[in-house]
Amino acid sequence: MKNQNKINLFSDKLKSTYQPKRLAVKLNAKGEQFVLKGHPWVFSNSIIKINHEAKTGDLAVVFSKGKNKVIGLGLYDANSPILIKMIHNGIEKEEINAAFFQKKINEAFQIRQPLLKTNTNSYRLLFGENDGFPGLIADVYASVLVIKLYSEIWLPYLETILPSLQQTANAKTVVVRLSRSLEQSKSHQLKNGEVVYGILDDEVVGFVEHGVKFSANVIKGHKTGYFLDHRANRKQVGEWSKEKTVLDVFSYAGGFSVHALYNGAKEVTSLDISHQALEIAVQNGKLNSYLGLHKTIAGDAFTELNNLIKAKTTFDIVVIDPPSFAKQASEIAMAKKKYAQLAALGEKLTAKNGLLVLASCSSRVMAQAFFDINSQTLTMQHRNFITILKTDHDIDHPISFPEGAYLKCGYYRFVD
Repeated sequence: MKNQNKINLFSDKLKSTYQPKRLAVKLNAKGEQFVLKGHPWVFSNSIIKINHEAKTGDLAVVFSKGKNKVIGLGLYDANSPILIKMIHNGIEKEEINAAFFQKKINEAFQIRQPLLKTNTNSYRLLFGENDGFPGLIADVYASVLVIKLYSEIWLPYLETILPSLQQTANAKTVVVRLSRSLEQSKSHQLKNGEVVYGILDDEVVGFVEHGVKFSANVIKGHKTGYFLDHRANRKQVGEWSKEKTVLDVFSYAGGFSVHALYNGAKEVTSLDISHQALEIAVQNGKLNSYLGLHKTIAGDAFTELNNLIKAKTTFDIVVIDPPSFAKQASEIAMAKKKYAQLAALGEKLTAKNGLLVLASCSSRVMAQAFFDINSQTLTMQHRNFITILKTDHDIDHPISFPEGAYLKCGYYRFVD
């Protein structure tokens, strides 16, 4: 019985010794406008005055410049140029307590309900700023809840928030993942990949996505173990893959590949620079029944695509979903060039009357710019095509401010 009690309790490491203070923060006119419009970030150059010596995790009560009225609440982050990360925008009075966080978690959970009524048990319960939790991600894989922390602002509140998330998700196990900066922080006792509630029999957790079986390594995998944002696009590509040959570029764990195989693709080729990722893709495929052939190519995408072109290989469906090319403003121009290159390479590999699917997860490259690059590049190839679909995030990745929108995906059908 003692062991059972230990299993069901949250780790003492979630307890913080720091008691957050309340800060009075006055903004300039520009900062005030951003907060009033619901933007979740307040930069240092928007702050006129803070009335206490502020520390990370302190509650910032944000006042307007002119009328001196409260216009929102945020958490102070001394380690970021975004000094205040807003958790409530508006003039309504709010007490930051367990009930406040539970209400926000409930609201997020309700948004996900249509997805959870499908044959899917993996979803993003909290999408950072977009759900009012800046710097905090909560993903669910079947009965395992994975929390990814990007900021120390949440350390004083984890003991309150995590039990609410666990109960809402009905999770048997809770794992905490840390960003690199938090791994190096001495402000907590947590370790990256630590199980803070329940037990984890296997770090590789099985889950279902629209009836298709997958697995995620919740301890060592990228982010929280898998990329959930493309779920709807994977389902769509799968539905169009019956009796087709498919190329999945930057395949990682084989999301598009496995959906294609599950839906009756004749042959699927997964291409990724990581041998380990390709092994996971093959294993994910084997979790399901399929009759098609699953091939893999390990290597740099640009090099391998050119090799396929030289070999005069084409595919009925080509999916190109690269990692972010623009993590800072100075990389935007190069990112756009790379997207144009991939569109041109993809066209050469797409068979007659084939489908080319191009995606971007670079938040700094706006959706319209990305779609314009694709259209202009494909037009230059002197091949008739129609744009049949443009998509963004799945339902569990809601967008509440412009910078929160990063994913875009275009479907281009060639008319030969």
